[in-house]
Amino acid sequence: MPDDIRDWGVVGAGGAGFPTDIKYRRAVDTFIVNAAECEPLLHKDKELLLHFSDDFFAGLALAMERSGAREAIIGIKGKYRHVIEVLAPRLPKWARIHPLGDYYPAGDEFVLVYDVTGRVIPPGGLPLDVDAVVNNVETLVNLGRRRPVTQKYLTVAGAVRSPATVCVPVGTSMRTAIDMAGGPAAEPYGILVGGAMMGKLAQSPDDPITKTVGGLIVLPEDHALLRWYRRDWKAINRLGKSACDQCVFCTERCPRYLLGHPIEPHKAMRALMFAPEKDMLIVGAPYCCECNLCSLFSCPENLDPKNVCVFDKQVVREAGLKWTGKPRGVHPLMNARRPPVAKLIAKLGLRHFHNTGPYVDIAVRVERVILPLKQHVGAPSVPTVKVGERVKEGDLVAAVAQNAIGANIHASIDGVVTKVNGEVVIERKG
Repeated sequence: MPDDIRDWGVVGAGGAGFPTDIKYRRAVDTFIVNAAECEPLLHKDKELLLHFSDDFFAGLALAMERSGAREAIIGIKGKYRHVIEVLAPRLPKWARIHPLGDYYPAGDEFVLVYDVTGRVIPPGGLPLDVDAVVNNVETLVNLGRRRPVTQKYLTVAGAVRSPATVCVPVGTSMRTAIDMAGGPAAEPYGILVGGAMMGKLAQSPDDPITKTVGGLIVLPEDHALLRWYRRDWKAINRLGKSACDQCVFCTERCPRYLLGHPIEPHKAMRALMFAPEKDMLIVGAPYCCECNLCSLFSCPENLDPKNVCVFDKQVVREAGLKWTGKPRGVHPLMNARRPPVAKLIAKLGLRHFHNTGPYVDIAVRVERVILPLKQHVGAPSVPTVKVGERVKEGDLVAAVAQNAIGANIHASIDGVVTKVNGEVVIERKG
């Protein structure tokens, strides 16, 4: 099989950054397009389908060829009728659209596969285990262009003057993208990278935008979400021990629990208080998908079951614990327990921000990019350039190590390499 997808450095463009070529190494019967985009305030995938449908369909055709799939299913929220109307007349005979409800987390791979095929991925498994492959919209757009990935699309939302979906060279500062959305509407401000539910705090507006950043949520410095993300483990542990009343709301709304997986966040919370039976209580923690629904929506005490589960994952690994039970099967009330995104937005304190993100084609000249050597699942890429070397956009600057899981990284602007140390920095000079 050709190595062009690997050569182009294509990775999952909206999540952990799993190298795309690896997903196609085993033939499947079903290819699923993840266009759910259920994170509040983000609109990037929808806008790509509207404005770059030629690239999308070209990428989908290539993905079908490489994966050997017989059918493609595009999972997109039914409320986006205008997008569906654009796509429907262009669907190949082997593709169909599956309208999704406006709930969270519709974009979780396990939930999406179940919704569009009725198949349940086994605990700890992959879509491949049920004869399927999942890619998101931007990944397919990148495939359709058949060239190195040097650009990144993302929605900039929240406390900005003109929420928008923009395109920047990979490695551009977050500050530049925020300026493209009219600049911050609050000072001082913080940034959630990736989304309100599964994002991470930016250290600085000068942090680089990588291949996996699907959105920036700008928030006033005193916003409750920023305070929540800044809590450390000591506080999370102390609050959990003192306030959890075992109401089990965290478990009863957990999307993986509802699919029958052995994750029960309330037991992880109980383990904070009852150390003697800790092993029995936390053995299901590795099956947490870290969607944050338990912590940011379900818990009436504002506790953090998600991060307790994340902490327990490491404990389980180090102790060599294994879950040996059998999946319970899909919960009969699964559909009734899916939180509408509108309610989620209200709970998160985001309702007064504009829930829009139209694509704006703004030409921006970026003078400097920072390209981290690890923008993907797997090992960091190995630099192929040296300080002082002149490169052009699309030139290889870091490659996948032999026999390693990873992705190539390419220059996203023309310029001179000024740093190679955990990252490649390129600046325009002359």
